Amino acid sequence: MGGATAIARNVVGIIGNVISFGLFFSPAPTFFGIIKNKSVEEFKPDPYIATLLNCAFWVFYGLPFVHPHSILVLTINSVGLVFEFVYLTIFCIYASDKGRKKVLLFLFIEVIFFAAIVLITMLALHGTHRRSLVVGVLCDVFNVMMYVAPLTIMAKVIKTKSVKYMPFWLSLANFLNGVCWTTYALIHPFDIYVLISNGIGAISGLFQLMLYACYCSNKGEKDDDDGDRDLKPSGVQLSTLNGRSAV
Repeated sequence: MGGATAIARNVVGIIGNVISFGLFFSPAPTFFGIIKNKSVEEFKPDPYIATLLNCAFWVFYGLPFVHPHSILVLTINSVGLVFEFVYLTIFCIYASDKGRKKVLLFLFIEVIFFAAIVLITMLALHGTHRRSLVVGVLCDVFNVMMYVAPLTIMAKVIKTKSVKYMPFWLSLANFLNGVCWTTYALIHPFDIYVLISNGIGAISGLFQLMLYACYCSNKGEKDDDDGDRDLKPSGVQLSTLNGRSAV
């Protein structure tokens, strides 16, 4: 890897880390509110459960014996893993017994699934090429699922002609995050697995910004039924990268 190329890749990766950190931190106000109110109210743990598993796979992917030269992917997802663990811990503390059991059940399933993939990868697959292929495909599957998660909110925007439940800064951060990590993946050494999911994320973020431009003049006058509470901006997170949130 040439010196200039390596520097460019690292600079783009660091910028991606900063943006991804912001996305991981974005649900913090939600959990400050949960602590203050001593109740999880209508907020759902699902995005954080999914993001936790996503981060765990990207951390595994970024390890030298799986996919070398991915230290920036490894670092930001390690941070994300800690964030999601803290969020879920807070959720469990203030959730009902039913909600707490649901979280613990899904976490148990995730641990078993993740451990099985790690064992299969390390024992049955030899060489970083094969390991990168299997783990990279799994990472892309989970990342794409979370990148397309805003489709429900985008549909809501079109239906209500209101951007109340799609905050501009979160949409912008998602777009910039996708663009940044897509650029990172294109710089030598080329990384197809980072490219696929984040390319989709960049497109998704662009569509969100286009919708915002179309309906930004209406920020909530027309909507609101009881189901809207599940779409509160502070309660929605997209996964970042490999990198991503999410939020």
